[in-house]
Order: sequence, then C-alpha cells, then structure tokens
Amino acid sequence: MIQRKTQEPSYWETFQPAPDDLEYLKNLLVEREMPLSTEEMARALVAFRCRKEEERIAHILSGGSLYLPKNSYQVGDTVFFPSLDFVGGQVVGIRDGRNPQLGPFRVIQVAFPEGRVREFAAELPVHKLNDVPQEDPGPALSPEELYARYGESVQKALTARLEAEPGFVSLVGQWFLKDLLVEIPTGQLNVAEAVLDEAGGGPLPADALIGYLDMPKEVNPQLALFSLNHALFEDERFDEVGPAGQILWYLRRLEPAPILDPPARLRPRQVEYDHRLLDETLLNLERWLGDEWSDMVAPPKAEEPVRVVLTYPHRRSGTLPLSPAVARVCPTGRTHRIRFIFRDEETGEEMPGWVVRERRFVYGLGEWYERYDLPVGAYVEIRRAKEPGVVLIRRRPTRPKREWVRAVSVEDGVLRFEMGRHMISCEYDDLLVIAVTDPAALDVAEERVRRERRSLADVVAEIFPELAKLSPQGTVHAATLYSAVNLVMRVPPGPILTTLVTDDRYTFVGDYYWVSRGRPGW
Repeated sequence: MIQRKTQEPSYWETFQPAPDDLEYLKNLLVEREMPLSTEEMARALVAFRCRKEEERIAHILSGGSLYLPKNSYQVGDTVFFPSLDFVGGQVVGIRDGRNPQLGPFRVIQVAFPEGRVREFAAELPVHKLNDVPQEDPGPALSPEELYARYGESVQKALTARLEAEPGFVSLVGQWFLKDLLVEIPTGQLNVAEAVLDEAGGGPLPADALIGYLDMPKEVNPQLALFSLNHALFEDERFDEVGPAGQILWYLRRLEPAPILDPPARLRPRQVEYDHRLLDETLLNLERWLGDEWSDMVAPPKAEEPVRVVLTYPHRRSGTLPLSPAVARVCPTGRTHRIRFIFRDEETGEEMPGWVVRERRFVYGLGEWYERYDLPVGAYVEIRRAKEPGVVLIRRRPTRPKREWVRAVSVEDGVLRFEMGRHMISCEYDDLLVIAVTDPAALDVAEERVRRERRSLADVVAEIFPELAKLSPQGTVHAATLYSAVNLVMRVPPGPILTTLVTDDRYTFVGDYYWVSRGRPGW
C-alpha cells in the first residue's frame, strides 16, 4: 500500500514552499489576472501538492514497481523508492550480496535520472522496509480538510517565502507579480495628488481615486486597484494610513506636523538603569502609571473603557500615551501612522485622530483638551465604538469649582511648587494633578534642562524639596515626583523609581512615599 505523505501531520507542520510551488503560483496569478490573498494562494498550494502526489502515484503504478527489499528485480526494470519521495530509477546491474549475518541476498544497481547510480538490497526477506502496512488507513483527507487542519502553518511559511521573493509584491495580505502590474505614469499620480488635495489631504481609498485616472479598459478592476495602490505606496508624496484590513491614502505634506516630527517633550530621555532594583511593590506602581515607554507586560485583556491619567507631555501636545491598554482600543495596522476618528461622548463631535505607532502616542486632542480646560492629572476614558475606525472619548465631568491642588511656576528657570485654588470641572488623580498656568515658562525650563544636559538625578534633586515642602511630614509620593519630573524631562517611571532607590539622599517611608534623608523625625 502506498502511503501518501500529504496525509501526515509532519508534512504540513514542516512545510516549506519549493521552486515548483512558486512557479505554480506565478502561473496561477497570470491565469487569473488578479491579486490573490495569502489564504487563497495557500489553499491553492495545498491542492497543488495533493494533486501532484496523486499524479506521481498514478505514474508509479502505470510504469514501474515500488521498491521492497524482499522483491527480486531484473536489469531494465523501473523501480520507484517511497523513502526517496518516490523518485524512480532503472536497474542497470545485479550482483550477489556479501554479508554472512544476513544470509544470501542480491544487490541491484539503480541509475537515477540525474546520472547517479546507487545500490540497494534485493531478495532480502528480513528488512524493516518490507513491513509495509496492508490495512486500509481509512479515507484520505481532502485538500480542503487538510487546509482546515494545517492552513495556518502553510500560510506562515508561504508568507515568509514570498516576502523574500523580489518577483512578488504584497499589499494588505494580497499578492501579485511585480512585472505584470499595470504601469501608473507620473501624470496619473499627479492627478491622484490633486484629488486628495481637494479632499483636504484624505483619507481616501484607491477606488475613490481610480475613476479620475485613465486606466486601460481591458484590465481586471482588482488588478488596476492593486497596481494603483502599489504605485502610491512607492511614491513618497502619499502615506498609507488605513487601519488593519484597509488601504487609505493621505497626502504626507498635509498631515499634522507633530505626527511626522513629534515634539521633543514626547521623546523619552535615554537613562541607563537596572530594572531589577525595583521590587514587586514598585513594579506595581509602574504598571499602574501606565507609561507608554515602561515596556511592562501588557494586561491579558484591556477592560473598556480604558482610563488614562493625563501627564504634562501629553496634555501639552494634545496626545494620549499609546500604552498597551490604549493600543488595544485604538485601530491597529501595519503602517507607521493610522488615521481614525475620535468621537466626544458628551457632544457627539468628531475629531480626526492619528495613531503614531513607532513613537507610541495618539494625536488629535489638543483643541478638545483646551475646550474642557483639562488639567495635568485629569482622567480621560476611551473605548471602541460600534463602527470600525471610531474611538469614543470622554472626560469625567464634575460641577466646576475651585480645588486646592499643587501648582507649578518657574523662577529663573527653576521649578517652584505651591498649593493653590484652581478652577477644575472634571475628576482627576490627586497624586498626579498639577496646575500649569504658564506653559511658555515651562518651555524655557525644559529647554534649559536639555541645553545643559542635566541628568535625571539633578532634576530629581531640584524638584524633590519643592514637592516635600507641600507636605507637613516632608513626604513625596513617587507618582507625584513622576508627574513633576515630566514637566521638564520626558522619563518613564522606572528610571525615576530607581533613582529614589539608589540615591542616598532619599529614604523610603512606606506607601510609595519618600523623604529626604536626615529629615528630623525620620
């Protein structure tokens, strides 16, 4: 009985596309004259492998015999070898075998198509290759059933191989041959630019642009769209900003400047520190703060709405941190920048938003923050809307009233803190709230820190006593210090907490509070 390798799990679990597989896929794309998805190509490839195996078996059964060591052969016989992937050869010689332990047997010399001659045992009654199962293993799985079981492995291997093949091009999980794409002249791309310009920069899909272009009538519409998308992707004037599963185009020159060149206050300072110095208590605080640059393990599932506490860099820049929890609410995609819509849950107003993945922030809330006069430390909640590409956002409003909160000012480039009454109309975090009345002065202080290349330890040493004086006990909560340091230096919690742990000037007194070492009473 012939054992079909395609029925074995290991065949598909270790699957790697071969050159004839790629040739088959090329012919398939030429025949259909349209792009195919990775899934469509993987399904076709599974069917191709099964069909090729059946054709080989039919050829074996019609033109030769299967090799078994117990059989006898004559010069001129054609023999196929299951253990060699059913490759066939012709018997060109026979001699006696010499091995006293095996008894009498014969040795056949077999010439293979590439010219190589190998020897095999024959008329040998005892050999493991003689033990061919005679029982019917049951009906073979169809290509569709095989794909249902092993399609994921096939797709993964196929994607890796096609990405390494220069002749194939891919867009959003679809593939075609680069040499057969429809040529899109520069003049046509200029027309596409004008259409996007008229639309305020975008975003628009290719099918909203292609009607303005002079495309050949005989070309398959799907291939025309694919070719246009590829041409736009190759032209630096255009930026692909669609969420996962969509291709949407925007004019790069009309995108908001901060998403192309983020403000310095959003760029984290590189501070060397040893994360292992933080115990589990301090790590829990870092997780709670949810800084996008902490690189903490993401929660298994982000409960919605996701609550964010505004820090100064994001409040001033009109952004949200793209923490793991926020990233699971916002649209995802393969592009660097993804455009979507924010919708205010209170008013229904819609605002364009941008996910900037590589810089870990979400842009588009500057006017919204100003409208509600949100302070540093305010709570903001986001959740997914029912419509794709829309994120609902809300503050947590309260009756406007003057609250006693810490406020920052700048004297001779140095931060000063005091308690004062400030009008607030939303819920906020007591530990992180800071009233900022003169952002321009903070810009000067931030520039001073950057210009003088001040270390984190120096900034902490300057700010810590200012915060300590606001407490009768002289204590400073680590979260408050984090919020204050980020007024002038963008640093995640880890380096700040490590500074407190390793610097002899500070003493931990419990509950995330610290005091200056040597303070009377401690």
